[in-house]
Amino acid sequence: MMRDNRAMTSTLPLITVDLAAITHNVATMRERVGRPLMAVVKANGYGHGMLPVAAAAQRGGADALGVATIEEAVALRDGGTAGRIVCWLHAPRADYAAAIAHDIEVASSAVWALAEIEAAARTGKTPAKVHLKIDTGLARSGATAEEWPDLVARAATAQRDGLIEVVGVWSHFAYADSPGHPTIAAQRGNFVDAVEVAKSAGLSGFERHLANSAATLNDPDSWFDMVRPGVAIYGLDPVGGDSRALGLRPAMRVEVPVALTKRVSAGTSVSYGHTYTTDRETTLALIPVGYADGIPRNASGVGPVGIGGVRHTISGRVCMDQFVVDVGDANVQPGDIATLWGDGRGGTPTAQDWADATDTIHYELVTRIGGRFVTTYVGGVG
Repeated sequence: MMRDNRAMTSTLPLITVDLAAITHNVATMRERVGRPLMAVVKANGYGHGMLPVAAAAQRGGADALGVATIEEAVALRDGGTAGRIVCWLHAPRADYAAAIAHDIEVASSAVWALAEIEAAARTGKTPAKVHLKIDTGLARSGATAEEWPDLVARAATAQRDGLIEVVGVWSHFAYADSPGHPTIAAQRGNFVDAVEVAKSAGLSGFERHLANSAATLNDPDSWFDMVRPGVAIYGLDPVGGDSRALGLRPAMRVEVPVALTKRVSAGTSVSYGHTYTTDRETTLALIPVGYADGIPRNASGVGPVGIGGVRHTISGRVCMDQFVVDVGDANVQPGDIATLWGDGRGGTPTAQDWADATDTIHYELVTRIGGRFVTTYVGGVG
């Protein structure tokens, strides 16, 4: 069997992020939709690194960058990111003054929140740029249909008073990752109705945006004035298929050097609780990462691991710092590379493979990985 002897930049576990893949993915979707695209880089760029991802997305033609919190948005701006930045998740007494000072666009789902934005704008003597959110059926943030007329009326008054500029009306899908689900058309209809209510209140010239990654890839009727892909810019299919078939390139590769191998006899029980017992003489490989590094504990006995071009499965329980893989008679040695997930080429497991094995979604896996992993970047500029 061919051994993987590629040199790693560190003896520590390694996350490699291909920034050229992110640039490619954004450019591919931007060309597909033919309208402005907001690249979502919240949660540290879905675990890929917010600042380098933001720059890569802008190289791919992203017209705006989206994050959840004001703190994330300010970190982007302080890190040298130019252009439009939008953030949307605000608790009471959020630092809207900082957002306004940094030319960051904010969102409002309620009259009381809009009042806080107005107060910050009045103090700073600069209008706030605001996206008004309508709840079209997800029942998270966003004004209900009953609250919406009051919110847009208040916004129209604040805009006339020079305190805000309404630059967007938006919402978010509940089932876009299930193409054809009846809620998709229902939410689109609710959104169109909400836009008309906003126009009737005297608002105009705002961008309408509804499409997340799944809708950007599968539902042109939801594209409106701007699309808002997140996980797809990292090369992951939100529907759970092979993203390469969509022209996307997975950007994250997760690799760990094997720490130890040992030959054991049949009947050897492995790791805590002895949930796995060998049925033959075999080789065990020790992989020095665990749930402290973001490896799901429920990957015990099911998580796929590629070593030397052969796919194996975690044997026994995932521990805090390590887990074991039964590699049979394969010639695996300490220092060989164990790939947890990558782009799928050569039989390498993917983040979707891990999601399927652990009954979760790849979003969770790529955002939680970390701990003692070292992140390195390839495909950048300069």
